[in-house]
Amino acid sequence: MATPADIEVFDYLDYRDYLRAYYDAKKASGRGFSYRVFSRLAGLKSPNYLKLVIDGDRNLTPAMAQRFGAACGLDGDGLLFFEHLVAFNQAKTSTERARRYRELSGHRGFRRAQKLDLAHAAYHGEWFIPAIRELALSDSFRADPEWIAKQMIPSITKADATRGLRVLEELDMLKVNPDLTASPTDTLVSTGEETKWVHIGEYHRVMMQRAAESIDLVPSAERDISSVTLCLDDGALLLVKRRIQELRQELLAMSEEAADPSQVVQLNFQLFPLTRGTKENP
Repeated sequence: MATPADIEVFDYLDYRDYLRAYYDAKKASGRGFSYRVFSRLAGLKSPNYLKLVIDGDRNLTPAMAQRFGAACGLDGDGLLFFEHLVAFNQAKTSTERARRYRELSGHRGFRRAQKLDLAHAAYHGEWFIPAIRELALSDSFRADPEWIAKQMIPSITKADATRGLRVLEELDMLKVNPDLTASPTDTLVSTGEETKWVHIGEYHRVMMQRAAESIDLVPSAERDISSVTLCLDDGALLLVKRRIQELRQELLAMSEEAADPSQVVQLNFQLFPLTRGTKENP
């Protein structure tokens, strides 16, 4: 059984999980710890407020987050991290979640404890890292940062290419051989639920930005950027989504069956409403 001293706040990406682990450890220590005792330490009138927070029935305001963290014995950077973690978990928009995640990653303790999650963040946040992994499918690929940097459109720095290779190896997505050949693995990019949508959101933002930049960077004969505006009923909308999903799977299968892959391309799908529905939902 973990002791309170074993519960390190930087090991957690969900503040409710941290509070639960801290409470269980304190309770098991046999010193008469209870929800009521915690409330007294935090200066709360409600004897079961901690339980309500742990169960997800209550959120924490910034001021309350500071009191809860202090009641857990946190101070200095640990207390500030807890406050940032609360803000991250309770963020309501993807933009705010991304900003709050950057606050978390600024903590040295977080960078030490969450190296894998930071690698996931780098993979989704830098367009050239997925491109390097796909480029490694080419027979001409060399795990040479200088060579890789020149293959990208636009070109990246040698340092960026080096970092991309390091992230892919940390995620076990690429195996670099002594002769500078490399083998992509079947490892999938799988993140925890706490940060999954932050990373995926950043990936889509980055790739949509690359699509916009390609209008000026890539000759029209080498790209296809088109769009269509439609007015659909609910049934047709579901059909369009299903057709996009089916096409995505067909393209993945086509990529796997390619006899001599030599160039990495990006294909984005975006389907979103431009107006509110004119009919009330039943």
